[in-house]
Amino acid sequence: MIEESTVVKVGMADLNITKVGSIRTTGLGSCVGLTLFDPMSKIGGMAHVMLPSSDIAREGTLNIAKYADTAIPELIRRMELEGARLSRLIAKMAGGAQMFAFSSGNDMMRIGPRNVESCKQMLQIHNIPLLAEDTGGNYGRTIELRCEDGLLNIRSVQMGIRDI
Repeated sequence: MIEESTVVKVGMADLNITKVGSIRTTGLGSCVGLTLFDPMSKIGGMAHVMLPSSDIAREGTLNIAKYADTAIPELIRRMELEGARLSRLIAKMAGGAQMFAFSSGNDMMRIGPRNVESCKQMLQIHNIPLLAEDTGGNYGRTIELRCEDGLLNIRSVQMGIRDI
């Protein structure tokens, strides 16, 4: 369901779409904010991905928005229901930071980089081009996608504001 507000908010392990105004999520650390945009229909979508794969899901009812491999197909599905076309979708993403330093080379601790890799893999599977990204580092981000033109605004305390 598309809200008629100016800014649609997306929480952690959440996703949403809109045709009006913009769509925003805050608190991206190791999480990835993945945005999809259809420039013809002006439909924008965003997923706040917490983890790379639903294979590790422990909860009883699966939260599909929490994992890259389930959130991205669901975001595409919802956007298509509102009139977006898969062939026109473009992606931008931000986040995937390594928020803490770990001395071990344990892959389980690389949540941010693994989230980024998993999102890119899902985009590749669906043939959606990734036009821009602001990923990695060790700082948090807030992102906002403007549905008027697909511009992604990224804010962080450490790096200031930039548009991609």
